[in-house]
Parts: sequence; C-alpha cells; structure tokens
Amino acid sequence: MKRLPIGIENFPDMIKKDYYYVDKTGLIETLVNRGGVANLFTRPRRFGKSLNMSMLQSFFEIGTDETLFDGLYISKNKALCEKYMGQYPVISVSLKSVEALNFDDAFDMVCDMVFEVALENQFLLESSQLTDVEKMTFKGLLENKMSRRIAVNGLKTVTTLLEKHFNKKVIILIDEYDVPLAKANQNGYYEQMVDLIRNMLSSVLKTNDSLEFAVLTGCLRVAKESIFTGLNNFNVFSITDEEFDESFGFTDDEVRQLLHYYGQDDKYDIVKAWYDGYRFGSEDVYCPWDVINYCNSHITNPDLEPKNYWLNTSGNDVIKHFIDIADGQNKAAKSELERLVNGEIIQKEIYEELTYSEMYDSIENLWSALFMTGYLTYRGKPNGRRYDLIVPNLEIRNIITEHILTLFRARLSADGQRVNAFCSALLGADAKMVEKLFTDFMESTISVRDTFVRKNIRENFYHGILLGILGCKAGWSVRSNCESGDGFSDIQVLIDDSDTGIVIEVKYADDGNVDELAEEAIKQIDKMRYTSYLYQYDVKHVLKYGIACYKKKCTAAMHEEWK
Repeated sequence: MKRLPIGIENFPDMIKKDYYYVDKTGLIETLVNRGGVANLFTRPRRFGKSLNMSMLQSFFEIGTDETLFDGLYISKNKALCEKYMGQYPVISVSLKSVEALNFDDAFDMVCDMVFEVALENQFLLESSQLTDVEKMTFKGLLENKMSRRIAVNGLKTVTTLLEKHFNKKVIILIDEYDVPLAKANQNGYYEQMVDLIRNMLSSVLKTNDSLEFAVLTGCLRVAKESIFTGLNNFNVFSITDEEFDESFGFTDDEVRQLLHYYGQDDKYDIVKAWYDGYRFGSEDVYCPWDVINYCNSHITNPDLEPKNYWLNTSGNDVIKHFIDIADGQNKAAKSELERLVNGEIIQKEIYEELTYSEMYDSIENLWSALFMTGYLTYRGKPNGRRYDLIVPNLEIRNIITEHILTLFRARLSADGQRVNAFCSALLGADAKMVEKLFTDFMESTISVRDTFVRKNIRENFYHGILLGILGCKAGWSVRSNCESGDGFSDIQVLIDDSDTGIVIEVKYADDGNVDELAEEAIKQIDKMRYTSYLYQYDVKHVLKYGIACYKKKCTAAMHEEWK
C-alpha cells in the first residue's frame, strides 16, 4: 500500500518513493494551452501550490526523468509531451522562508535565495557560450555579500545566461511570492519589502527577453499597482475563476478514490462535512492537507474523532483580528459572524486586489481577506463584486469558535467580579442566579449554535463557555468530560477546603424547550451515577446542575445530594 504524502512537496520524491499521488498533471496541459507569459495562482495555504510547482519544474526542465509522468494524465497527450517535456531551462524558487523581524534580515534571506539559484547553475562558469564578462557577472551572484542592485536583478541575470547557454528561453517558477509581504506587514517594514519585491519581479517578468513564461503562487492577489506595476502580460487565476478550478485541492471523486484505496469508504460523510465545501471557480473542493492527515490518522486508529489539521499550519492573524473587532464594538460584524458560524449565508462585496497593509484598515477589507485566505467561501453566482459567503465546513467553523472562546477566556481574566458572582451562585445553590449570570455571559460573546451539525457539537460551545468561567476561579479544580459512574460527565468541580462538589451537565434544546431539558440533564446525572467521581475525594454534598441552552437563552435546574 502506498504511503500517504504528509508534508511531501517534492514531485520526484512523491513518484519515486511511491507515495499516493492525486494526479494534477492536467494543470500542465491547461497552462500550455491557455496560460500567458506571467501567471499568478492565488489559493489558500495547504491546497497543493508547492507540489504543483515542483511538478511543473519536473515536467519542463531540461534533463528531466520522463518516467516520472508514466501513467499520469499528461502522458496521454503525446504531442504536448514531445514538444514541451524536458525542453526548457527552469528556475524554481520559493519565498515562503523569507520571514524576518526586520528588513535587513529579510533582504539577506532574499540574497540567499538568489545565491542558491546561482549555485544550482554553476555549470554556466564552464559554458563555452558565455563571454568572460558574462561569467564574471555570474560570479557576483556567488559572493557572500551582494549589493541590492545585484540581488534585484539576480534572477534576470541567470535567465539571460541560461538562454544563451541552451539557446532556449527560460521558465520561471516563484512559489509563495507574497509571504515576505505578509511577514513585513506584521513586523513594520512593509514599504521596504514592497519596493524590493516590485523591483525584482519587474526585472525578471517585465523587462526580460529571455523569459518563456512564468508561474507564481500566493495566498493574496496583491494590488497590481503595488507589486506588478507595468506587467500588462500578467494573468491572475484566483479562487473565483473557473480556469484551473480543479488544479488545486481535491475534487469529490478524488477523495472517494483515496478513501476507497485505504479502506475508509465509511468515513466519506465525515470527511465531506469537515474538510469539503470550498468553491474554486465552479468546482467544490476539499483541502488536501486535511484529507491526507485524516486518512493517515485513521489507518491505525479508525475510531479517532476528526480534528482541525489546518489550524496550526500557518498564522491565523486575519481571523483573530476579525473576531476581536466583531466581539468588540462592531455590532453588525458580530451579528454577521454569528450568522455565519450558525450555518447561514451573508452577502458581501469582495475586493481581491488588496495589499497586506490594507487588510486590517476596515471591516470590509477583513471580509475580503477572510474569503481569500480560506476562512469563508461562496455559493451560487456572484453579482459583480457581491458574493454569498458561507463558512465552508466544520473544521473552519471549529477554528472560528476556538478563537471566539480563546478571546472570551482572555477577557474573563479581567472580569473577576462577574466570575466570582457566578461561582458564588453555583456554590450557593442559587439556580435562578446561575441562569441569569450565564445568560449575561452569553450575551457578551458571539453565539454559536449552528443547526447543521450534530447536537453534541452544538453543546460543546456552551460547555466551553462554562469551562472558561470556572477555570478562572482560584481554588476550584475543574475537570471536563471526566469518566464517572457509568459514563463521562460534562463538568466536575472540586473545591479547596470544602466538602461540597459540583456536577454540571450541559444540553442544547433544538425545540427551545430549555426547562424540560434541564430536568432531563439532572436525570442523566442520576442514571449514569456521575456523582461517584466526587465521592472519591471525601465530598459529602453534591450540587447537581442541568443547564439547557437555546441560542442565548438558558435554564438551570439544580438538585442536591448528600452522601
């Protein structure tokens, strides 16, 4: 059985080491037939951009191993393969590692990238096609410290010399072109980095007669006037374009085939609910990183719950900024975010040509940033710039709610008076005050109750709010989903220097009947003997709470029990 390619972005390794490969070589055919001189593909992170760039290099590069493509889609197009496969010098670079706290360090990283390109093409120093002056110019790229002029023109210099050596124009591949801009914006040297990247791209893409064509990838389509000044030959293929819509991400058929290969056909509905839902052009696609990781995890542990694989693969500043605004003073944004995480659609104008420096300038720009970075997707046909936006799947919904709860807990630490009041009401067996104060807490944060997920997942949000409150109380030991009696109770609380303990069972009322459901929660505590855990710790008195929620309404029922 083939191994799953966790983190494999090198196409030759993917094929030679017999990893499972989802065939995206149709990208080559479409690029040759419909692409332009300079082509930018914008997609969220973890959708296969780097692997596709490695695949392009392997196909076009002089001296390639043509057997890498045996049996793949592109091999059926004999005429195209004969004309293009292994026919071009290729320069392939990635800017994803150009991230630094200051411009000088970032510039050094760019110089390192140019140096690596020169190092890979050292054979030019022995070329009989180049003059001594040209070789001396090339040697300047191999020096430890290069000037800004040499660095900016470095890629163009190498393409010019490669064309002369091979008598063939050169293909340029630049992966994650906008990462240096994102990092520069975070660390306060954005304008300097914009100037550097603009001049470098202008040199290699605009005034370069040795260029056959170029492909760039990135997350955002940075405004043309900011980076791609004067590039009239520039084609952008964004997530809204139908061209290349199946080239990045997994289609439904591809996911079904992968699951079938690994004997996980029964996981299809779960994978679809958690990792599908993105719309690129007219195609619905899954996030490849999530599907591969989920499948890999379930080979050895079939009963493992799905989780958020995408969350920590990159920064989440966009969603953090948005939630901070929405959970603050912007009531409209708060209402719209609540609708989104609860499975509804909202309509917004999307501006794809943002600069990183503009992303946080307004809530309108943040909507666009959320869309382009994969936190939101769209349904139906757009009306001009207006799109019907939706949260794509359960994974993104969970990522958003986790950030909401994180912000909620951070604010609780500065709200000791309300925390103490709520805990005092719990310990004082004052159910009415418990439900009043808990309702107040719910009113102060974004409500998550989405109707398109299982009931127990809806309950998790209210469970999380309770844990956040109780976790701020000094001297209270709080356990969640603790094994007790004949099952697992939601929340158990032991209190220092007290023989009283607390058991809480949280419910969500689909029909809004919170009163009846709160009493059912108490019955569950009794039936499953959830109090038995507390009695192991010399507790003599237990307060049993059933808390039932519906939207921002709750009822708390309370029964007491003595040992």
